Amino acid sequence: MPHLVENMAYTGVTPWHGLGQKLPANRPLDEWIVSAGMDWKINEAPVLFDCNALPDSTLCLPLTREAQGHKVLYRSDTHAPLSVVSHRYQVVQPKAIMEFYRDLTEQFGFEMETAGVLKGGRKLWALAKTGQSTQVRGNDTVNGYVLLATACDGTMATTAQFTSVRVVCNNTLSIATRDSTGAVKVPHSTQFDALAVKQKLGLTVSKWDEFSYQLKALSDRKLNDRNVTRFLSSLFDGHNTALSVKARERNQAAILNLYQGNGMGAQFASAHNTAFGLLNAVTQFVDHEQRAHSNDNRLNSAWFGQGAKLKNRAFENAMALVA
Repeated sequence: MPHLVENMAYTGVTPWHGLGQKLPANRPLDEWIVSAGMDWKINEAPVLFDCNALPDSTLCLPLTREAQGHKVLYRSDTHAPLSVVSHRYQVVQPKAIMEFYRDLTEQFGFEMETAGVLKGGRKLWALAKTGQSTQVRGNDTVNGYVLLATACDGTMATTAQFTSVRVVCNNTLSIATRDSTGAVKVPHSTQFDALAVKQKLGLTVSKWDEFSYQLKALSDRKLNDRNVTRFLSSLFDGHNTALSVKARERNQAAILNLYQGNGMGAQFASAHNTAFGLLNAVTQFVDHEQRAHSNDNRLNSAWFGQGAKLKNRAFENAMALVA
């Protein structure tokens, strides 16, 4: 089966999805652009069609006509088509994703950690460590990151968001804050302005401090069997309706197994019989355990798809336990 991940670069330890080309630490951003497979442009061209393509078509002249109001996006290097979009569609170039981090890495101490291309160039992302971290309890450390991603196939807006990674298990979780600035989404109907996105995102320590407080509150919340059963039931009720009852029960059993001691870091004081441990059972399930055609399919789901939605819902439900 072909991989969704076309190119990917990373530094440090091998990412949890086991993909990519390793770079030494602190390499220039221009080297990241090449290694991550982003050294090309998204070009635009009119959409043409052959009105005589079908055998029973009535002959029309000219033979080739233009679909007004639409354009095709294609790669400058391979000329491979990416998508057909409205003429109002605003393209975000691959290099723009990396350039977003230039001042953050060169002036503010951010460190690029991974970047890559998914689905033949239809989806692009980069992830940088902010330098912020917290110890939830003991040596259970969670680090802060900023993720920027875009797509040119209509599947997502250009999105900048705070993300966290639990070191012991590489579990990833989007950072939600009370003022809803944990993520900034720019629809492709508008021009992407990197400076405005950074200002709106609010790259300040206050956002991380709030999230750290939430994680510690979760680690202090002890759970009984009834709490856990209700959490797992509500996690899937009304959602993922495409899943069969058997699949939902299988997923719940897998999460419960991780929570009860078989998950990475499940025996830490911060996680044992706590809401934080239950949340991390869900994130490990999505990032590492859930059935997927391949690791790159799992990556796509965990960051941008149904897996990301499930983790966000788990965080909301876990916070409800400490309300």
